[in-house]
Amino acid sequence: MAEIRGVSIVAGKPAQGAGEPFFGHDPIKGKALSQPYLAATDAEVEAACASAWDAFERMQSIDSATRAAALDGIADRLAGLGKDLVEVMNAETGLSTTRVLAERERAVGVLRMFAEVVRDGSWVRACIEPGDRSRRPNPKPDLRRMIVPLGPIAMFGASNFPIAYSTAGGDTASALAAGCPVIVKGHPLHPGTGELVAWAVTEAIEAAGLPAGAFSFLHAGGDRERTIGQQLVQDERVRAVGFTGSLGGGTAIERLARDRAMPIPVFAEMGSVNPVFVLPHALEKKGADIAERLASSVANAMGQMCTCPGLIFIIRSGHADEFERSLAGSFEKSEPGYMLAKRLQLSFVQGLDRLRAVDGVEVRAGAMGTATESGPASVSPVLLRTSGERYLSDHLLSEEVFGPSTVLVVCQDKAELMACAQTIPGSLSGSIFAGSYDGAMVGPLQAIVSQRVGRVVYNGVPTGVEVNAAMVHGGPFPATTAPNSTAQGIMAMERWCRPVCYQNAPAELLPEALQDSNPLMIHRAVAGVWTSGSANDIAAKTG
Repeated sequence: MAEIRGVSIVAGKPAQGAGEPFFGHDPIKGKALSQPYLAATDAEVEAACASAWDAFERMQSIDSATRAAALDGIADRLAGLGKDLVEVMNAETGLSTTRVLAERERAVGVLRMFAEVVRDGSWVRACIEPGDRSRRPNPKPDLRRMIVPLGPIAMFGASNFPIAYSTAGGDTASALAAGCPVIVKGHPLHPGTGELVAWAVTEAIEAAGLPAGAFSFLHAGGDRERTIGQQLVQDERVRAVGFTGSLGGGTAIERLARDRAMPIPVFAEMGSVNPVFVLPHALEKKGADIAERLASSVANAMGQMCTCPGLIFIIRSGHADEFERSLAGSFEKSEPGYMLAKRLQLSFVQGLDRLRAVDGVEVRAGAMGTATESGPASVSPVLLRTSGERYLSDHLLSEEVFGPSTVLVVCQDKAELMACAQTIPGSLSGSIFAGSYDGAMVGPLQAIVSQRVGRVVYNGVPTGVEVNAAMVHGGPFPATTAPNSTAQGIMAMERWCRPVCYQNAPAELLPEALQDSNPLMIHRAVAGVWTSGSANDIAAKTG
């Protein structure tokens, strides 16, 4: 295991840092940990950006096999971080060994997935429209299009996924896969975990032969936590930002990026209520089972999943009463746990207090609890209840409360449930539990929900995101700042790219993916028909 030194890594080398040290905290014991960390200096942030820009220029001539080897190398080294990683992450987050290992394996799988995508090459969306000099009245130009990397990316580590959405998580993996250098702003809630993983990435970058500036990791804590992020977003060499966190944090970063002399895109994943709709026949036939599954989903990781179901909609009936009792009973059986940090616990309790203060909202199960500035970050899952009428009249009920809670909304009838569906804010997911006799409602409800979420889930809970080529992990604002993108699946690479078209370019100057002899998958329009294959193969088939 690389030794934790408590300093940043800039282009493969340990930096010195400066200022007052900051420390990780044990959320279970409620105490600061002993390892000190020094935040990166302005000069070190500057050096990371300069190295990333230099690396970007050099990476344009590096073949896809080398980039894929780097991703596989990161996966290998991350998989090799066993007991040491578990101990450090346990202490900083309070997460169980099972969760640590599961998250590590998820990140390893994502890295290997992107390595395969890079080797395949079809992700560049190469497209050729052959020229025709004989066309009249004007000759048809030869047009060849593909997507190309934007440049250095500033990546903000996430609090709730110390591995999978932080230093070597999906954002970093997809950006490196696309050919973009990455500068990670480490999260101060798990600085040791971030540094361990950063050394694994650094070693893999060097072993694969990528420029050292392709990756840097900056500790950012204490009074430097926000300053470092601001400096990264405003540096002219940074060409895009990846962020997972709060709505306030994401929108602040987007404003900074928009106000630059050259604005840049921000791909921020923020608040999401992930509404669940349990339709009447499903409620009648499987109400108790659905209630148990939803309670488990809310309590999973103490609600610190971005897909935690925050709203559950049902229609009033005798079966609805049974469902409500089952749901409350499942919540009462849920074990208390710990949030990742004291500040998250404080925010959770304050959010519940705001909801409870709304007229017509009652606590149905769980202990509301109180939070102080010190001590363990312990919480209990909480179920609140309100009516559809109250939900429609108070926008506060549609705001995310990050943590293990949900609001059961009991609607008077189908019309009121549909009205509620039409007011849900942009979310990562929307779930529909439907029975065989719910068909008349399902179609109209899906049409409403699919306009407001990135993933529609049928007869299942939204937590437990499968990572593969088909997955979409995004959604309309406020779930994200870029509803046309996804943070999971192979399309995640496209966030860090832009399309470029070459018109009548000399063959020797074309990128490899657009050359006629290139074996990579391309698309070519021949006589109005789209065909797949290499350009030479298509020419042979079509004459």
